[in-house]
Parts: sequence; C-alpha cells; structure tokens
Amino acid sequence: MRAIHLLIHSCKQIIFRFCRVTILLIICSSCIHFSTIDKNHRHNISTKIYDVTIYRDTWGVPHIFGKTDADAAYGLAYAHAEDDLQNIQDALLAARGKLASVYGKDLAPNDYMVHLLEIWRKVDSGYETDLTPATRKICEAYAEGINQYILDYPGEALPGVYPVNGKDLVAGFVHKTPLFFGVQNYLQKMMERKPEEFKSNSSWWENHKKTGGKTLTKGSNVFAVSSSRSEDDKIRLAINSHQPWDGPFAWYEAHIHSEEGWNMVGGLFPGSPIVLVGHNENLGWGHTVNTPDLVDIYELEIHPDNPYLYKYDGEWKQLKVKKVPIKVKLFGPFSWTFKKEALWSIHGPVLRGKYATYAMRYANYEDIRVVEQWYRMNKAANFEEWQSAMQMMAIPMFGTGYADKDGNILYLYNAKLPLRPEGYDWRGILPGNSSKVVWTEYLPYEDLPQVLNPPSGFIQNCNNTPFTTTTGIGNPNQENYPDSFGIESHMSNRALRAMELFGKDQSISAEEFELYKFDLRYSEDSYMSQFIDRLISLSVGFDDDQLQEGVNILKSWDKNTDLENKNASLPIISFGWFMETLPTDVSDENLIESFTYAVKYLYNHYGKLDVIWGKVNRLVRGSVNLAVGGGPDISRAIYGIPTEEGYLKGYAGDAFHMLVEWGQDGEVNSRSIHQYGSNTQHETSSHYADQSKLFVERKLKPVWLKLQTIKENLERTYSPGNK
Repeated sequence: MRAIHLLIHSCKQIIFRFCRVTILLIICSSCIHFSTIDKNHRHNISTKIYDVTIYRDTWGVPHIFGKTDADAAYGLAYAHAEDDLQNIQDALLAARGKLASVYGKDLAPNDYMVHLLEIWRKVDSGYETDLTPATRKICEAYAEGINQYILDYPGEALPGVYPVNGKDLVAGFVHKTPLFFGVQNYLQKMMERKPEEFKSNSSWWENHKKTGGKTLTKGSNVFAVSSSRSEDDKIRLAINSHQPWDGPFAWYEAHIHSEEGWNMVGGLFPGSPIVLVGHNENLGWGHTVNTPDLVDIYELEIHPDNPYLYKYDGEWKQLKVKKVPIKVKLFGPFSWTFKKEALWSIHGPVLRGKYATYAMRYANYEDIRVVEQWYRMNKAANFEEWQSAMQMMAIPMFGTGYADKDGNILYLYNAKLPLRPEGYDWRGILPGNSSKVVWTEYLPYEDLPQVLNPPSGFIQNCNNTPFTTTTGIGNPNQENYPDSFGIESHMSNRALRAMELFGKDQSISAEEFELYKFDLRYSEDSYMSQFIDRLISLSVGFDDDQLQEGVNILKSWDKNTDLENKNASLPIISFGWFMETLPTDVSDENLIESFTYAVKYLYNHYGKLDVIWGKVNRLVRGSVNLAVGGGPDISRAIYGIPTEEGYLKGYAGDAFHMLVEWGQDGEVNSRSIHQYGSNTQHETSSHYADQSKLFVERKLKPVWLKLQTIKENLERTYSPGNK
C-alpha cells in the first residue's frame, strides 16, 4: 500500500497549489452536491406499504410482527437502525468497498479487497439466479426499511450509502464470511512474506504488542443436553457465541414474527435481515468458530518478459487484469479516486507481493447463498427441514450445536472442506504451475464430523476438536479425516471444563446447567496451567524481588476467576492473551516478557500484586463501570485490554447469549442477556447499558415470544414511518 500513500501525498500537494478561487468553487460544488443527496435519495425509494408493527418490550428488545416475511424484514431493519445505524452504515460501506471514501486512506485495503475478491461480480451475476424469490424479497424489504429510516431522519445519513438495495445485504454476507476464516490475514502475508516463511507465526507477538493485546477472539460455547441427561426430563441448549462487544460484529437481539411461519428470536449482526443464532418455537442452534483449512496460497511462475503471463500445465496463461477505482477521503470535502491494478488467475485472486507473485483459492468462492441458508434455518419447523438447509453448505464454516422440542441434539463440524490430493504441504506455499493442486470438490455433508443423539445425551463444543464432543461412544473417528482438512485437534479450557462438569454429571438440573455454563475456573490441563508451570520453571534465575513475589502469586492461585480472587489478576494479565495460541507458538522469552509487563503494570497502578480480580476486570459502558468475573478462555469468557487507569476494559467474549429449554409438552422457554442493552449506539437511551448489571451478575432476563405476553411487558408500540 506504500504506492497508495505516495499517490495520496501527491494529490494533497496538487490541491494545495490550486488558487483560492478554485478552492471556493470546489467547496460550493460540494455543498450543492450534499444538498441534493436527500432529494435524489427520495426519488429512488420504493413507495410500497409494509404491514408491520414493532413492539418494544421493557428491555427495549424489538419484537417485529409482520403479515409477511418481507413485512417483518422491513420492520427489523427500521428497529435495528434506531438502535445501531452507525454500524449498519459502516457494514454497507465496507461491502461496497467505500470505507476509505468516508474514513480516509487507512481503510483503503478493505476497499481494494472488495474488488480483489470480486464480491460485486458474484452478487450481480448470481442475485437473480442463485437466490430464491423469497430470499430476495426479505433482502429488498430490509433495504427499504433502512431507506425509510433515513427518510425519517436524514441528518443521520453517511454519504455514499443511500439508497440501499437487496444486493447490498447479500454483498454484506459475501464480504463478512471470509473474514471469519482469515482471508485478510492471508492477503497480508502474500504482500509481505517469502514463500519459505509463510507458515511461520514469528510475527504474532509483535502484532499482539502493537494492538495492546487486543485480538479478534475465536471463542464460543455451545452446550446441549437431552431429556435423558436432565434431572427434570427437559431438553436444554446454551447458545453462547463470543463476539466483540462493539462494532460490525457485535450481537443485536431481536424477535421476528410473520404470518408466513417465521417466528425467530436471537442474535444478528448489523445489516442482517435474519437471525444468525437463536431459536424458534420448535428448534434452536448456536455457532462456534471453527478453523478448518479453507484457504490455499500458490506461488505463480511469471514469464520473464511479460508480467501478465503465468505458467500453468506447461502453457503460458494470461492473467485477468482490471483497474479498480478506490476513492479516498483526503480532508474536508476533498477526496481523490485512484485506480489500482487487480489480477486474477485460474486459482483465484492474485497479488504481487514483496518477494513473489501469489494466487489465492478459498472454499465457496462463488457461492452467494449464505443469507438464504440462514433464512431457511430460521423457518425450519423440525430437524429434517433444518438439516435440509444445512445441506446447502453455503455457510462454509462455523461449528453448530442444535436442539429441538422432539429431543434431538446435534453437534456438526460445519465446513466446506476441499478434497485435496496427498503429497503436498497444504499449510505452505503450493506450486501454481500445475492443475494437480487446484481442487474443485468438497467433502459431502454426510461425511462431516458430527454427533447426533449420542447415548450420553450430551454434546458440547468450545472451539475444540470435534473428535471430543461427548462422553462415551458416538464421537467421530479422527482417523477418517486427513490432516489436509485442518480440523482442530486441541482442547480449549472451556471444552476441558465442559467435559469435567457436563460430562461427569449424569443428571443435570436446571440450576446446574446454568452454573456449568458460567463456570469460572481454569482446568489443570489448560493452556493457562501449562504457561504458569513453564514460567515457574523459568523463574529460577530471577533476581528481581517483585518478579519473585509474582512467582509466589502464581504458585498460590487456585485457577479461579471469581470477583474476590486476589491471585487471578497477575496470571491473567500475564498469560490471558495467549489463550488463543498454541503453547508451542509462545517462546520462553515471550512468557517472561509478558509476565514482567504484568508485574510492573500491577505495581505501577496498585503498589502490589494481590489485587482482587473484580477491581481489575471491568465492564465499561458510558458512565457504567462494573466489576466482572471470568476471563480469557473461561466458560464465562471475558477478554479485556489494559488501560492507563489500571484496569482491564472488557471488549469481547460472553456477549448476547441464551439458555433455551423445551419441556415434555413441547413448549419452549428461554432467557437471554446482552452485555450492554438493546440500544448499542445512543448513550442517552435508557437501554444503552440497562442489562449490564444483570450481565456481570451472571443473570438472564426472560424472552417473550407470545404477543399477549409481549403486550404485558410492553414499553411502546409503533409502525415504521408512523410512530
């Protein structure tokens, strides 16, 4: 991107040389343009009338009741825009490749990536043919709900967003999904690394320090028990997908109901017209982030005299070349659009890196049906319909835990696993000159690792290996899956504790189910325990009294993360940010450096090391500042970053989550909680942080599904555009 920065700098110099009159003309022209945005926007918005009512309960959670699915989607968009328009707009800009046009050059890489991954080519070509009319209708209705909100509140509009259309919503899913399996990280490596260095994790520690320990967490939990494992014969499901607490990947709670059979409650992201995790009256599911190998990188052999030719099966092939426009905001009303070369080979997107020319190939590259699969899952009435939706395999990853009123429980290692030939190092750089390594087929759905109704009556996944999903018989056989699939083999602390708690209790009560979900302890077999043991063994040569005192704290800790624990602060600040990292990737030098930092941090802020955990670990939201238990890779997951004030500010982990149960009568009941509240944008809202106190106390609020009960717990009722 250095060339981009130089180009922008040159542009600034040109602009500053303009005479004052020219600048004034440009400013006036810009003013005229902005004054006509709302007028032009109004001409492009549908005048269709939607039959929908929004019921806000006493927690501010929107219950959207529409006559049709499209009506409900329209209302969902309007309600979500009321609470979180900023993140919705940012998600739309990101999917359009226009972030830099609003926020400046630092976000130009995203906009280039949108072009490089051909997001809009795929959406434009497949929107009418690959998606059902029903899916297009809800996307278009959701888009019109956003447009309607901006008609009502034009002052909140960002430039370059409106009008929104159905394709924008589909593009949002096509844009976000590859980010979960790290396409952006591969692109960075393609720009910076030599082929022989590609597998190395040597830079992770430096990146970790640059971000102050803040990384995108990959944690999530899902637990389910059948009636045979429950003390009261109920089926229970814990939906606990860990996400950042703010931004475009933060959970939002909503209930969607239509007279066409859509009745779904749960969590969704900004710009989503459907629920991503949650339940309807018949069934529910939660997702965990799994890490199958869905991406391959190839080194291309470029012709010595023509940089646009690459060798493939003994022939020179022409790279597809396109100049793509990137608009960058410079300052004030000024922006500059430059064009950057984008390349593609048979393999996929191509980048000319510092040391080589690489091509990328990733699973489901051409599939835009992600939203359609989730929509079908939302409307499924039984296991057969839900499984039929999953068999689309349009969602290329995410482990999935499931339960329903009929007593079925399932863990599925959902992944679009490429069928790769043996004899190659699929974790490294592959030869780009042979079709032998360009895969086109995937492992069928029925062959994926999965556990359906095991004799134990219990399933769990906490980002761990699918080969340890339950106790006793019924786990998938690891020998059936080659290493080239990249299926996890490790056990997170959360998985270890799940097996130690859920797995050993043969008759789980409602209270125990909740207690196990909120477990606060590290297992003796966890990474945390391994790091502590290593540091203690390395401490023999320490001659610093504070460091030696710190070692004694480590030796005394009971591995609990309760609020009053005096020994938890030091080990968690020392090693908590390693919980997503294999111990073999953390050097002794990294451990000592991080431990030393934690000792100095606590001494500098508190003058001691035995600081109670609740004083250090905090949920901060506006004027709210609360102690919170739990920690990294704890079942009650809390990830925080050190602040200048001397506490860890929570930024991810346990966020919106639900506990769901079905009785023998088939009736569903659930409770939920959000780390903040239903309004994620407006600090003046009474729902900006009204759930935070319950959240830190590990309590949940009721979920109301029936209209009568909703009306009994009602804050206000209105229809979009007519409040």
